[in-house]
Order: sequence, then structure tokens, then C-alpha cells
Amino acid sequence: MSQDIQSSQIGTEPPVGGQPAAVGAANETLEDYTLRFAPRSYRKWSPGVVGVTALGGIAYLADFAIGANIGISYGTTNALWGILVFAVVIFLTGIPVAYYAARYNMDLDLITRGSGFGYYGSVVTNVIYATFTFIFFALEGSIMAQGLELGLGIPLWLGYAVSTLIIFPLVVYGMSLLSKLQLWTTPLWLLLMVAPFVYLLVSHPDSVGQFFAYQGEEGNGTPSLGATMLAAGVCLSLIAQIAEQIDYLRFMPPKTPENKRRWWAATLLAGPGWVIFGAIKQVIGLFLAVYLIANVAGGAETANEPVRQFVQIYTDIMPAWLALTLAVILVVISQIKINVTNAYSGSLAWTNSFTRVTRRYPGRLVFLGVNLLIALILMEANMFDFLNTILGFYANCGMAWIVVVATDIAVNKYLLKLSPMRPEFRRGMLYAINPVGFGSMIVAAGLSIVCFFGGLGSGLQPFSPLVAIVLAVVLPPVLAVATRGRYYLRRTDDGIDVPMDDELGNPSGEVLHCHVCGQDLERPDMTACVAHDAHVCSLCLSTDRTGEHVLPAQR
Repeated sequence: MSQDIQSSQIGTEPPVGGQPAAVGAANETLEDYTLRFAPRSYRKWSPGVVGVTALGGIAYLADFAIGANIGISYGTTNALWGILVFAVVIFLTGIPVAYYAARYNMDLDLITRGSGFGYYGSVVTNVIYATFTFIFFALEGSIMAQGLELGLGIPLWLGYAVSTLIIFPLVVYGMSLLSKLQLWTTPLWLLLMVAPFVYLLVSHPDSVGQFFAYQGEEGNGTPSLGATMLAAGVCLSLIAQIAEQIDYLRFMPPKTPENKRRWWAATLLAGPGWVIFGAIKQVIGLFLAVYLIANVAGGAETANEPVRQFVQIYTDIMPAWLALTLAVILVVISQIKINVTNAYSGSLAWTNSFTRVTRRYPGRLVFLGVNLLIALILMEANMFDFLNTILGFYANCGMAWIVVVATDIAVNKYLLKLSPMRPEFRRGMLYAINPVGFGSMIVAAGLSIVCFFGGLGSGLQPFSPLVAIVLAVVLPPVLAVATRGRYYLRRTDDGIDVPMDDELGNPSGEVLHCHVCGQDLERPDMTACVAHDAHVCSLCLSTDRTGEHVLPAQR
């Protein structure tokens, strides 16, 4: 989904103002525009191509394990209701953020900055996102290690290391390689994943009745609102997946009268629509787990391991050696497909935060190594055995962030008109911290975590997801009204007379020159330089250690 930009295209103008970091950052990140606005000149793909590529990243098997785990814990009925709650919440909150990513061509960090958090306030959400990537990297790596142990006899501890190290060289080359990998492997992945489910439905129709009658390992699967919310809380840990979808959606072409139907279809399907496929995989994972528990001797011990699920079903269809081979292939393909994205996105999140706080750019590969190391430690600590607790805890933080941003866009921007319609992200244009979003998220996440651990009483403990959601919906408009929206913009004028948008409201494609790094970049990425009669790009502003290029607060 990306084009290679040769180093010969990158300007070599000497850095101005003591900012060598800016040039290094520009050279390493220009191809993917990962720390800045994605320009029109780069976005040459059709809406359909962008949408299909974005959906290629949801090939992970964690959904199978999550569906199996919540079903085993709470029974089929509660698990299905929990999955439904998860799907509805994520779809509704995903619509506004996906639209803003596709319309204004920004990743979720840039959107978050201008949607109530402020320039430095969104750093905490980057840490939340980075945490999401290494937790799910560890989960997916654990599943891959299980496959390697079953198929090749590799000990789990070594399998964890292999599943981590194999990802590093693939991620070094960024999105150019990742997009091709997603495209080439998707057809085989779909065939291997869907075949066992279809086989069971056709050859074992009684498995459907067993599925709906399953009461969980403790036999206490009676329909219960508390159990439903506990199940939903585990599933909702996936809410930050929208950030990975947005990493693709920001490359959508401009919306025009000619392509608006296809543009909207791709945005909705590849943005919030990912949850439809995720929910289906969770249901399938639970279905396969119940089948193993009910029909296979000793199946209950490994029913939540996707590789065991597929091996068992494949064995009913084909010779054992071929079944094992195909199951291992499926697991390896799935884990590589998602973990290259997890590792890549996590390295960007850490890099973005570090660059903003320290105004130094150490290189993305440094934080790629950090992210992989944390994930490996989690795997070696056998996180798979306490999966529900980890995901349930994380869900409170992820929901507080995403729901606050979605509320700011839908309510504070469109209804109250207190938040600027265009998401601002450039240093100097924003206050360091905006209490509207930042404060709302801290309160929503903090109270929901206290609730999750029983601090608000055992009766409310299962409802920590609701606490996070309700507070994240209510607080942003309340704080926006209380502050009269004054902390959204430090400046309303960036010192450049060229319009930000074209006649259709799409980000302008007019090119300006950054005198610091020497790049020719499009209008939305630029501001006037306070120290020189010239323009400066957003990334050079981020690495300006002295602040000499940053515009002063507007009076």
C-alpha cells in the first residue's frame, strides 16, 4: 500500500536551529508519513484498495482464544451477549474516528491531540496504544509458540523467542513490505480458517445444539447481566484495534462527488466494520472450543488454544500429518500477519511519544526492539494463563481513550461547536494539555480500574466497562462547556495565507518548502516559522529543542 521513496528524493539542506534530529526523522519516516499528516501526492490508491488492505490486518487468532476463554468462563449465552455488546460499542465509537482519519488523513495520535487532549496530553494515549500492541503481540506470539510446540516439538520458551525474533527483520522495511505480506497471504488464511467451521456445521449438525446449551466450566452459565459485562470487558480490550485500522485509512484518497459512495463504504467497512469480522471469529473460537470439550477426550484442557482447535477438526477431514501441517501453517501465517502490524505500530507509538517529550529522534528501530522485548517478557511469564485478567484490566484504559475521542468529535465538534472541526496537531497551535479530553480520560480510566478491582464494591465490579463508557461519554461535553472550549487552540492563525482545504473540503495539496529539513511538504503539515521568513513542517517543530521556530501564543 505504499510506494518506495528513494533517498535521492530527500532534501539534504543543512538543519537550522540546532535540530539534526529533524533531518534524521524525516529521512526515516518520510515513506510512511508515520509521524505526520499523509499528503495527497502520496495517496494514490482507490478506496477499495485501501479498505481491503486495512482488513488484511485482522487475521489474528487472538479472537478465537478470547471467544473460547469467555465462553468457558461464563457459558455460551453470556459470552454471545458479551460479544454483541463489544461489537456495538466498538462500531459506534469507531465511526467518528475512522471518518476523521480518512477525511483528514491523520493517524489516531494526531486526531487525539486536537480532539480534547492537547499536544503533550495525547502522549499518555500513545502509551496506552503501545501497551495494546505488545499485549497482543505477546498473545499472538504465545499462540504461534503453541503451534511450533505441537508441530515441530519446539519447547514453549524457545517458541516464544522464535515468534518474536522472526518479526524483527520483517518490520524493518515498514509498510512497503507489510502491505504486500497482507495481500499475498490473505486467500490461504481465509481458506484454512473457514474450512473447519463449515465442516462441523455440515457433518456434525448436533454441534450447534451443544454450542447453545454449554454452561461453562463451572456449569454456572445462566444468563446474567454481570457475567455478560465481564465477558464484554474482555472483548472490549480490542477497542484500540481501530488505531491500527486507521494506520491504513489515513491513506484514503480525497472524497469527491464521484467516489463518495465507495469512499464511505471503504471507510465504514475497514474502520468500525473490522469488529464485525472480529465478533464472528470470537463466536467461531467459542464454537470450536465447545465442540472439543463435548466430543474429544481431554479436549477441555486445550480447548482455548486455536492451534489445537484446528488440528482436531482438520484430523477429521484428512490424514493426521497433513492436518498438523496445515494447522501450523495457519497459525504461523496468522501470527506473522498481525504481529508485523503490532510490532510496527507499537514502535511508531513509542517513537512518537519519545520524540515529542524529549525532542530527540532515536530512530524507530530502537523502540521496535523495546516493544518486542516487553512482549517476549510477557510470553515467558506465561500471560496466556491469566488472559482474561490482563485484557479486562486493559479494556478500561483503551475504552476511556477511544470513547473520549469519539465523543469529542461527535458531540463537542458537531453538536456543541466548542471543539474545532478540523483536528489540529501541530506544535505551537495547541496547548500542552487540554483538560477536556485528558481529564475525562484520566477520570474514566481511573474509576473504571478501581471498579474492576472491586474498589467500588463487589456489586459494581462486573460493570467496570460501563463505568469507563459512561464517564467517557458524559465528561467531555461537561468539561468543554465548563471551560468554554478555550483550551483547544493556542493559536487560530498559523501564519500562512494559503487555504488548508480545497473547494471540496479535502486537505489542500499545495506544496510548501520546509527550511529546516529541506522537504517539500503539503500545506496542512506546515506553519510559519517565527524566527525566519519561511515555513517549517510539523516534524521539525516536534524536534525543535530550543523552540525558536514555534509560533507564540496568540493574544
